[in-house]
Amino acid sequence: MIAGSSLAGTAVEWYDFFLYGTAAALVFNELYFPAEDPLVGTLLAFATYAVGFVARPLGAAVLGHYGDVKGRRATLIASLLLMGISTFLIAFLPPYESIGVAAPIILVVLRLVQGIALGGEWGGAVLLVSEHGDSKRRAFWAAWPNLGPPLGNLLAAGVLSVLSGVMPEEAFLAWGWRIAFGLSALLVVIGLVLRLYVAETPLFEQMRSQNRPRTAPLGLAVRGHWRQILLAAFSRFGENAGFYLFSLFVITYVTQIQGLGRATGLNAVMIGMVVALPAIPAFAVLADRIGRRPVYIGASIATVGWAFAFFALLDTGNPVAIAAAVVGGMLIFSAYSAVIGAFFSELFPTEVRYSGVSLAYNLASVLAGSLAPIIAIALYSAFGSGYAISAYLAVMGAVSLGAALLATETRSVDLAEVGAESSAAPARAR
Repeated sequence: MIAGSSLAGTAVEWYDFFLYGTAAALVFNELYFPAEDPLVGTLLAFATYAVGFVARPLGAAVLGHYGDVKGRRATLIASLLLMGISTFLIAFLPPYESIGVAAPIILVVLRLVQGIALGGEWGGAVLLVSEHGDSKRRAFWAAWPNLGPPLGNLLAAGVLSVLSGVMPEEAFLAWGWRIAFGLSALLVVIGLVLRLYVAETPLFEQMRSQNRPRTAPLGLAVRGHWRQILLAAFSRFGENAGFYLFSLFVITYVTQIQGLGRATGLNAVMIGMVVALPAIPAFAVLADRIGRRPVYIGASIATVGWAFAFFALLDTGNPVAIAAAVVGGMLIFSAYSAVIGAFFSELFPTEVRYSGVSLAYNLASVLAGSLAPIIAIALYSAFGSGYAISAYLAVMGAVSLGAALLATETRSVDLAEVGAESSAAPARAR
């Protein structure tokens, strides 16, 4: 029930978040950011997409504080409501031609709310599971919320693919895409019902009963655990940049650069997400057996190599090769995702764990994920080749590799015994 609740809520929030990203590649560039050059319109649409990432550290700070002071469960309910309402309102937003510049402004505001909501979602979902779960299988249970991104993306891409496939282009751009955003209300209700039946975590209840200090958890996390925050953030660079190139930018690359049909990119993404769903728990089982560092190091090395294979496959223009490119990328993402939930949780003590985990996770999202599609478009515009983007992704993988090599293995850590002094010590490789 606990794992299912975390997964359901996280999947709903990522459905909403990725729905915006997919729509930015297919719809928003035409409806809200009209430009003579299609790539310019797409670049502007992705710029508003990045706004959601910029807002995520704010959400991590506010909701992380609330989660460390008031509890994990209540914070997760609040984040789900914020995400659902903002996404539902996008369904009714008039286009640029109807209300002019007010349309992209309102879109940006709603995107900011989405970012704030997501900034507090992942950390709470992971802690809800890891602080309840069996320490010997912590990576497995903590990986369940990480099924949310591929599942949410699969739902978003699938809904848009069906809608765009069953109606004419004109109808899809006029109103069909809005159905996908309206469905968010139903998914939010399902997620809320599940979360209302989940109890607060035992570790938070223990901390509350002991009256341990919870007045300024964010400040305590930054002052006492900044090394852990930076280490965790850098460790996500390859995973986060890669994910948004493998699952989002690929749609733009296939449709606008290669001139292939929209279905080719969407189908490849959906196949990749389907593969990721069983791969994440499988890699998590491996992480519980051999440790977090070996899995992370392997994923980082794979990122560097696959960065070049990915665009080589895309440039063939063959739908099967394009699907293989995405599948390979999503397998690498799965290895990362199997580890980060447990690894991040094991770096911080209970009184600042929500703040520390959320800040580290979302700092990487701003520095790596939000910029990846924008940098990719800029690199292609400057060099006219996907291999320039490959070099960028390889650098992101190298950053993750460096962080993984510096990290201490945390597989045997007892979350109840992670204290301020031990977790504030610099992370060292064993």
